[in-house]
Amino acid sequence: MPRSARTPRTPRTSRKKRSSLANRAIAASAALILGGGGLVAVNVYASAGEGRPSAAPPTQAQNVGRQMSTIDCPDAGNELREVPEQARGEVDRELAAMDTQITDAYRQFADRKEQISQDPGLAENAVLGPLRSKRTASLDRIAIAIGRVGERPAGIESLAGCSLRADDNAPGNPGGTGGSGSSGSGDTGDGNDTGDGGNGDNGNDGGQGGGNGGQAGNGPQASDFVDIQSVQPNVDRPRQRRGASRGTFTTDCGRNENGKFNPDNVIVAPGVSNGAHHMHDYIGNQANDAFATDDVLANGATTCRNQGDRSTYYWPVLRLQNGQDEADVDADGGGRDQNVGEIQTPSEVTLKFVGSPVGRVTAMPRFLRIITGDAKAFTNGDANANASWSCTGFENRQLKDKYPICPEGSQVVRTFAFQNCWDGRNTDSANHRTHVAFARADGRCPKGFRAIPQLVQRIVYDVPPGPGFAVDSFPEQLHKPITDHGDFINVFDQRLMKTMVRCINDGRRCR
Repeated sequence: MPRSARTPRTPRTSRKKRSSLANRAIAASAALILGGGGLVAVNVYASAGEGRPSAAPPTQAQNVGRQMSTIDCPDAGNELREVPEQARGEVDRELAAMDTQITDAYRQFADRKEQISQDPGLAENAVLGPLRSKRTASLDRIAIAIGRVGERPAGIESLAGCSLRADDNAPGNPGGTGGSGSSGSGDTGDGNDTGDGGNGDNGNDGGQGGGNGGQAGNGPQASDFVDIQSVQPNVDRPRQRRGASRGTFTTDCGRNENGKFNPDNVIVAPGVSNGAHHMHDYIGNQANDAFATDDVLANGATTCRNQGDRSTYYWPVLRLQNGQDEADVDADGGGRDQNVGEIQTPSEVTLKFVGSPVGRVTAMPRFLRIITGDAKAFTNGDANANASWSCTGFENRQLKDKYPICPEGSQVVRTFAFQNCWDGRNTDSANHRTHVAFARADGRCPKGFRAIPQLVQRIVYDVPPGPGFAVDSFPEQLHKPITDHGDFINVFDQRLMKTMVRCINDGRRCR
């Protein structure tokens, strides 16, 4: 497992430029929407990092002709919007098991990729068929667990099917556009915020780094990078109206200097070791692992300077693809899940809570859980994606589906703006999303939601100029930048939360 404490190696200061083509392909998958007590099946086909517009499905011959890169499965966790509390534990464990099933199937696929490209029947017999059987069994157990205490979800078995799909950016895929820039955007996510919506120009894709699929062979590609200087400014600051809460509250919790890592996810997969299949950085609460209860977190030590903040803040680690092995090269979440390379400690982390542009904010409830972004956005599409990549000195240019290539003297920046509206009742929800929302374009919360302090997380890395880095991801997500995400559990004590709210509503800047 990773070291409990580590001293980052000094990274190399230059990297040889390499050229590549960015290509697009359309790949088939299935999306099913749960709501109103039943399932509605919709056939959809999508390019990664985009919405899922309908299009003609590729024929088997077309699939053979292109290089399939990953496995695409419906995300059952997103679709289960209502799960009775009594069934939540069993459902969460089955959903985590389904993630492991995809990981195992992806390994089988990766080992036989060349054979499958010549014989598509092998994919069905050796990979997709067995995966579908396992998913069907897990979905049946989920339905039984829910049915014991409520109404059994209709049609849930339709979520079992998976398909192979191409990496839109992989060199060699026919029909690619070649060297296109990123459709970068700012704070989008969860379908409730339109974000900044700016676009990078169709310019240089960086022409270097990433090789033929990263250090582990499953990403990133060179075409997953773009020169930040080729991207047009795309950040529009929301206009603050009369009565806006203009203050800020900043909490200092360090940079994970003590090297706390694990591949758990206590929000999505409580009680399941390696529930994330990728390694997380943790700052703040030091008791955070898969088995941490609210009571454990309440009594945990914290790296935050103000001991009244025992919140937990975590995100996927960023690694250099420099040929260096990390201590977790043979561990779950690390090399066993195709996350390799040298883990980078951020040079700077800022945790700032900001107000609402249209009115006052109210206190967050203790143990409120928020996930921003989507760890499976490469296969899920960008409805819940909220990645924002940039470089110091260029932060008016945000990228969503590309990593930035920063010029000499500039550092890589990851920014997460969390949901800023709460339903006023729940600290979590079945899919970990519907209890919170982003404000609408006019700054107001959706009906039934109230404004809360918005966490804006800024993480800076001093890495060598050019490509050659990636965030950890589920193996089948190919280390795509759009899969970046952040997690937060509020464990502020009541007194400090009141101080935060008062500071923001009074228009002051507090630390």
